[in-house]
Amino acid sequence: MESDAYTRFVILLSMNEGRAFTEDLIKEHVRHLRELDQQGKLILCGPFIDYKGGMVIIQAESYEEADQIARRDPFVSSGTESYELRTWELSNEENNHLGAG
Repeated sequence: MESDAYTRFVILLSMNEGRAFTEDLIKEHVRHLRELDQQGKLILCGPFIDYKGGMVIIQAESYEEADQIARRDPFVSSGTESYELRTWELSNEENNHLGAG
């Protein structure tokens, strides 16, 4: 599935039972996020306060690329967290709120 100007991808991260972060793993995750930012792919990211996990919103050319990005995250590739990938269609004034405004 190809994306367009109004499509973003949401990576929902969840801590796997019995797993924990190490300082090195957190640093690797931050490096991953910085690389995405330098590539112009990172939109927003951060941990949840009320849930063991976080969210990363990215811009990618396709669902497949977004899935590869999610799998490369050290939190995921280490097995510390699992993820769900969602395709998010932006609703804003520019696109007349998906043509329904």
